[in-house]
Amino acid sequence: MAPVPPGIRFLASFNRDQWYRAFTFALTFLLYTSFHLSRKPISIVKSELHKNCSHVTEAPTESSTNRQPALHPELDCSWKPFDRNNYKQLLGAMDYSFLCAYAIGMYLSGIIGERLPIRLYLTVGMLTSGLFTCLFGMGYIYDIHSLGFYIFVQVANGLVQTTGWPSVVTCIGNWFGKGRRGLIMGLWNSHTSVGNILGSLIAGYYVSSNWGLSFIIPGVIIAAMGVICFFFLIEHPHDLRIASTQNPAPSNQKLHKSWNGVNGHKDLYLQYKPGAKAQSWDTELLLGQESIGVCVPVQQVVVVKSEAEPSAISFMGALRIPGVVEFSLCLLFAKLVSYTFLFWLPLYITKAAHLDAKKAGDLSTLFDVGGIVGGILAGVISDKMGKRATTCAVMLLLAAPTLYGFSMMSQFGLGPTIGMLLVCGGLVNGPYALITTAVSADLGTHKSLKGNSRALSTVTAIIDGTGSVGAAVGPLLAGVLSAGGWDQVFYMLMTADFLALLLLLRLVMKELRSHRNRPGAAVELKEH
Repeated sequence: MAPVPPGIRFLASFNRDQWYRAFTFALTFLLYTSFHLSRKPISIVKSELHKNCSHVTEAPTESSTNRQPALHPELDCSWKPFDRNNYKQLLGAMDYSFLCAYAIGMYLSGIIGERLPIRLYLTVGMLTSGLFTCLFGMGYIYDIHSLGFYIFVQVANGLVQTTGWPSVVTCIGNWFGKGRRGLIMGLWNSHTSVGNILGSLIAGYYVSSNWGLSFIIPGVIIAAMGVICFFFLIEHPHDLRIASTQNPAPSNQKLHKSWNGVNGHKDLYLQYKPGAKAQSWDTELLLGQESIGVCVPVQQVVVVKSEAEPSAISFMGALRIPGVVEFSLCLLFAKLVSYTFLFWLPLYITKAAHLDAKKAGDLSTLFDVGGIVGGILAGVISDKMGKRATTCAVMLLLAAPTLYGFSMMSQFGLGPTIGMLLVCGGLVNGPYALITTAVSADLGTHKSLKGNSRALSTVTAIIDGTGSVGAAVGPLLAGVLSAGGWDQVFYMLMTADFLALLLLLRLVMKELRSHRNRPGAAVELKEH
């Protein structure tokens, strides 16, 4: 017999639950990748919405000897209404309309998500997000120049996109425990940067020829992923056990045992009594008391828990979880920095490095590559040290001077710019990635909840919703401040990093004191 290949032996070592866990990891990764893929095009298209209208070409006249310069607005001028001198403020208003709606909707999204099936909730959000993303691109095809139209589409898209983050974090939190959560979620959270990179590449490919397709194709992708979500997403491992049962018992009935003699043997029968929910499924081999050694077919048995199912946590109840307020406010400033880069970096590179929109978009993906590495490193380090807040604080402390260095080095050519983009991406996105994933999952399953697992979506929404307030304010301020020079934008970003650091100091001190008392032990946040 031929030996089994090592690869097959490796695959065979995984049991069914591990396969489904890996599948859920990959599926939720791709689902949220499509969310960020659909958000990125606006930052690439900005430089096309406002172009250099001073370019003059020569157009032939009736006389072959007399030629005069003629302006070709259909080729060289900006897309109305972004052809005005205040175009930066108008572009900033579009960013703000999306992110403000996203921030407001996020607080409601987590509460709603706790009370609805995640699979259906996420599917509807992805389908409608695809619709509104395509609708923005239709503005080019149907020659729409109304600012109100684009603002409306951005607001609507911002609201429906709030279905994504609480849903996928809750789902991944259901499947993965606390062991090595930082590493697992650091790897998983790279979907943000992967989505940004793919969105940049897709939008950059069409931006010069037909910027409408820069939105339509990502919109179709996220809608298609919504269909895949509907058919394949498994919210919780318990759902597998229920699905594998061929004849499920009614969920509103309670089981009790009775014995009855059949053919001289006492057999166990299950009878139903209204009043309790079936919580999980198990199998038993039912043997008659006197039938030792007799083979009896396996039957399905419902294991019933007598306690009532815990109710979803309230908004104020989630705020009382130790650490939620501090990390939420820290994320407000950390996400302000990250999203300012997300929406304005390609335009900054276009102006600072004098590159066209496509090349600037391609170069900006290096920031996201650095973000992938930074998110993974933050997860690994925080797992090893057992100190989430300290890990975030160190990266924030290093990020502020690095931002200043980037503003200086970007003037010295392409090489230094590439290096600083990678470093900035890692330090800026590392804390952001850690807080929105591992920290949110830790707090959503905090011991003060006494085993209530229905708080994860609400806690995630509160933390990310507060962060989204900063994400809305950052790009808006960048649009206003950049009119006076890009240096002012970088000063704003450095100030935001220092404020994020200050908000974590109390938790950092608590972690350090705990480490001195219990060397090597992971820190558990105590109640106030």
